[in-house]
Amino acid sequence: MSGYYKIGGSCLNQIPLDFTGNLVRIRKAIQLARTAGIQVLCLPELCISGYGCEDAFFRDEVLLKSKQSLATLEEESSGMAIFVGLPLEIGGRVFNAVAGLIDGKLRGFTLKSRLAGEGIYYEPRWFCAGDGTTSPWEWQSGVVQVGNPVYQWGDIIMGIEICEDAWAADRPALQYYEKGVNLILNPSASNFEMGKSHIREQIVTESSRTFHCTYVYANLLGNEAGRIIYDGEILIASEGNLIARNRRFSYQEVSTLSSIVNLTDNQFVNRKTVYYRANSTGICKLSDLLKPLSEPYEINPPVEVFRESVEEEFFRAATLGLFDYLRKSKSKGFVLSLSGGADSSACAVLAAYALWNAQDELGVEGLKERLQYINLLDDRPLVNQLLTCVYQATTQNGAATLESAESLAQGLGANFVFWEIDPIVRSYQQLVETTIQRELNWDVDDIALQNVQARVRVPGIWMLANIYGALLLTTANRSELSVGYTTMDGDSAGSLAPLAGVSKKFILQWLVWAEQKLDINELSYVNHLQPSAELRPVEKSQTDEEDLMPYDALQFIEDHWIQKGWDTERIVFALQKLYPEYLVEEWVEQFIGLWKRNQWKRERTAPGFHLDTYTIDSRTGYRYPIFSGN
Repeated sequence: MSGYYKIGGSCLNQIPLDFTGNLVRIRKAIQLARTAGIQVLCLPELCISGYGCEDAFFRDEVLLKSKQSLATLEEESSGMAIFVGLPLEIGGRVFNAVAGLIDGKLRGFTLKSRLAGEGIYYEPRWFCAGDGTTSPWEWQSGVVQVGNPVYQWGDIIMGIEICEDAWAADRPALQYYEKGVNLILNPSASNFEMGKSHIREQIVTESSRTFHCTYVYANLLGNEAGRIIYDGEILIASEGNLIARNRRFSYQEVSTLSSIVNLTDNQFVNRKTVYYRANSTGICKLSDLLKPLSEPYEINPPVEVFRESVEEEFFRAATLGLFDYLRKSKSKGFVLSLSGGADSSACAVLAAYALWNAQDELGVEGLKERLQYINLLDDRPLVNQLLTCVYQATTQNGAATLESAESLAQGLGANFVFWEIDPIVRSYQQLVETTIQRELNWDVDDIALQNVQARVRVPGIWMLANIYGALLLTTANRSELSVGYTTMDGDSAGSLAPLAGVSKKFILQWLVWAEQKLDINELSYVNHLQPSAELRPVEKSQTDEEDLMPYDALQFIEDHWIQKGWDTERIVFALQKLYPEYLVEEWVEQFIGLWKRNQWKRERTAPGFHLDTYTIDSRTGYRYPIFSGN
């Protein structure tokens, strides 16, 4: 007899410590699954408490509320198997756990054994790792199995790998295979990075092939805690074929994906494998109540492989991240100092599309419900209500950047404002000249004269953001942050730095993509401009790359010095092949000198999104001392 079952996963847009809201969304996922006839449901990692609770994981109330939430879900699993993540205290130690709720009762806990402790992850700070053994433990409703339990319910023999567990060589699936498991579930909180989805897909499909099982992966969704964005990916594979995948980056708070699979076929293939040695000891066997589907279903055909470009991925991740940051911070829009340059133009486009993308998926009424704290007007365009762009001019600004800024703001439908700030700049110069008893001049006071312009732009734009109750976006990118090419309390000022996780080279590349793919003709202005801070007199023809070095070279040095850990000699040798006509030693020396001197600036950067393979955010990525003996 064939054993066809409907297996599924749900992605959830949760909020750390929002136990009431998180429970509502979990229940919604269970109800959607029940309505769809799903028999086994995989929910994301730590979705009861939220993944990003950080040091609050140590608090008694967080651990208690997590257990209380779980207890209320037991009965809701009647007729289903539901796997849900939470922090769990056992013997004074806290674990990253997944509870197995099967047919109305808690049956056991899987403890994560491979804690993520690299890059942006700090799980070993909060959790102890499971040791791979399984033992009985007294839960409030009876004795359950804790560790790496295997559950048998009818024909289904289930095991759990929690996110990072699947990325390790010595993984729980090896134990499960020996016990004849035909279904492995992977509840995850796996951060978005450009290009990472393809790696996940390979892990899921190859795991299903290697262990002759059906493998289900379910990730968190959205900007959960401020910096990390989750793509909400759900993947289902069987015997090496990807049979179901959802569309990532949904604006829905809950979505579900399912597939009908023949799990007895997995067991049959297991028995044929030379290396398979079934070991049924330690399996939590439930009463044989779960029956297979009665119809003669066929295994789903493999899904069509679709690869998004990194530009598309960045666009969808950053816009979802901005929308979630807006609504979860209860902000009433975005305010941006739009200079007409690349970074501010990219921020304007992303902010506008964060609103449009949400409205396209949720509908007008759905958007109003999600932003119910804002009084949105039907007779005024959405972006015009929620995005204000201000061009703040001095005598150093050229007509080209004004045209770029104004045309883009108007093309996006944003509220555009022009301010002349030269009188304020001159008033500060006069104050200082009176104090030091001499006139300021560009030969002696270059940095001070540049910085005062950037800083004078801040009080007014902050005031506007305060009055509107809006998020002030700062336009800092990773390349310029790495060398401190930003004015503290000037262009660095803001509530959120959406570009802080990507390089200037990528932003320039992405703007060309956006002009073509999003059909934003107004971006042609900025795409033909040479990047410039426009803080020196026009006759000095200031450009960013003349102040620093070519952005391609800057990114090469940054990638290899920070991410790959190369020494300077090796970087110089490799860079010389790319730029044989330049003294690249000077660029490398300049980069490392600026990096070391400007760690204090990176310590004060506004929160930014993690979007690329690495980040230089000292709070969630690459840490470095403020003083480094240079």
